[in-house]
Amino acid sequence: MKKLLTYGLTAAPFVYMILIWVMSSNPDDAVIRFPDNQVDRFIKESLHLVEFGILYGLFVVALLAHGKLRFTLNFTAALIAVFYGFVDEIHQSFVPYRSATMIDAAKDLIGVTVLFWIVNRTYFKKPDHPLTRKMKTFEAYIKKD
Repeated sequence: MKKLLTYGLTAAPFVYMILIWVMSSNPDDAVIRFPDNQVDRFIKESLHLVEFGILYGLFVVALLAHGKLRFTLNFTAALIAVFYGFVDEIHQSFVPYRSATMIDAAKDLIGVTVLFWIVNRTYFKKPDHPLTRKMKTFEAYIKKD
């Protein structure tokens, strides 16, 4: 059962990347459109701040599932998430009714950077932090036979 969980957690960031690609291949109102245009725009623009932060977070969980979360791999995961954000912005520039701006790419970068900062400040620098304890407990649970 734990092996299946490990496989699922390993696949999660890649499945999420596919979902991002599919969603950004559609016009921005293909899935949901709020009646108020300002609310619709605000929510969709705000999602840039969390969308790629989630991707990075899934990479962190996958690394934890294998007991491989080290600073270098953590930094690499953050770079991959940021790079994928830039690639997705380029991709969106070719999709009708979608836009790609440097502001959107910056929002993607900010989302990843905030979560990267949190992981670095807790997991690597504060072993007694509650979040670090939870991450270490999860890591130990997956390792245990």
